[in-house]
Amino acid sequence: MANVACDYRVLLLVAAVAFFYIQMRLFSTQSKYADRLAAAVQAEDLCTSQTRLLIDQISMQQERLLALEEQRKRREEECRQLRDLVEELETKGLQRLTDKVQVPVAAVVIMACSRADYLDRTIKSVLKYQSPVAMKYPVFVSQDGSHPDVKSKALSYDQLTYMQHLDYEPVQTETPGELTAYYKIARHYKWALDELFYKRNFSRVIILEDDMEIAPDFFDYFEAAAALLDKDKSIMAVSSWNDNGQKQFVHDPYALYRSDFFPGLGWMLARSIWDELSPKWPKAYPCWLKENHKGRQFIRPEVCRTYNFGEHGSSLGQFFKQYLEPIKMNDVQVDWKSMDLSYLMEDTFMKFFANILEKAKSIEGTDVVLKAYNIDGDVRIQYNDHFDFERIARQFGIFEEWKDGIPRTAYKGVVVFRFQTSRRVFLVGPDSFDQLGIEGA
Repeated sequence: MANVACDYRVLLLVAAVAFFYIQMRLFSTQSKYADRLAAAVQAEDLCTSQTRLLIDQISMQQERLLALEEQRKRREEECRQLRDLVEELETKGLQRLTDKVQVPVAAVVIMACSRADYLDRTIKSVLKYQSPVAMKYPVFVSQDGSHPDVKSKALSYDQLTYMQHLDYEPVQTETPGELTAYYKIARHYKWALDELFYKRNFSRVIILEDDMEIAPDFFDYFEAAAALLDKDKSIMAVSSWNDNGQKQFVHDPYALYRSDFFPGLGWMLARSIWDELSPKWPKAYPCWLKENHKGRQFIRPEVCRTYNFGEHGSSLGQFFKQYLEPIKMNDVQVDWKSMDLSYLMEDTFMKFFANILEKAKSIEGTDVVLKAYNIDGDVRIQYNDHFDFERIARQFGIFEEWKDGIPRTAYKGVVVFRFQTSRRVFLVGPDSFDQLGIEGA
């Protein structure tokens, strides 16, 4: 019996242990499910909160869409009213809006590199007279290189367009000792002119440098000359410059001449000429016209329409004090629109020029300056060759230099300038009379 009682106690103990174990497992499982349920409830609350936030955002977007739709309707109504207004104005015979679109006479490009102070002075001078005719003459600044002050100065003007030429190819001069600057200038000119003629499709371009000021009638002068340039294909370009335009050698602001010498320093070129020049543009500027004249000539004024103040630059100040600083820039407002420039047509001008040259009194000898001074009317002086021309030119103080066998400003070998008064002095080459068809002079 004692053994039986002992067995029951053991069974009860085992049962108690098993019951306790089962209870512990149940408690652990219930705890896990309770935690999961709490997490699920929390997640549901978060989801509900996010859903409400999303609903609020959608509501706001819908309100914005409604507001934009209302704004669109208002804009459409305004556009409709403007269209009605335009139609009403047109029916009343007022100028159509398309009539206000004006084809430019020429683009104006200021060639710059590293002189920000010079560039600023040039821009101010150009804009002073360009503003009333801005539609006819859009202004560009073309910078060669990346000088930051030049770029900043150009971009500070809203009235012009900035272009930048970056060329890192090393320069190889054709002869030792040449200035590499002229090679860089040539590359820059070709790039800028290609850009304006071919990419921006201008029919004419006026080229200025970053050390120039312009005269009050600069734009009127070029507009009148543009018609001449289009009509007479023997004109290669129109310049605003006269190399012998110093104060003591000019008198008449209305006088224009043809010249076999390229004056530069403010000049206008037509696209038809650039079509010919661009493919064979030389490596170094400014000798680009040497083989391209083909008998064509240039128009130049007696009194300059530009003034060059650039004492420091690529040419290292050559000629500045003697020839550039004393230049007289025109200060008379010439009414070019009323001027008849037909006398500058090739055949007409040759006869016109030959006539005034033939009437000039011939003088010779060693004291030609004194003789010219004592004669009231025009005079002409014969020179025999380059050396003889330099000798006479030096006595008067005009440019002695020749380029490509041509004296500066010469037409048919004749250089004309005023001498202290309205009298003209003609320095006449050995073949000039034959070229002009003058017999027995």
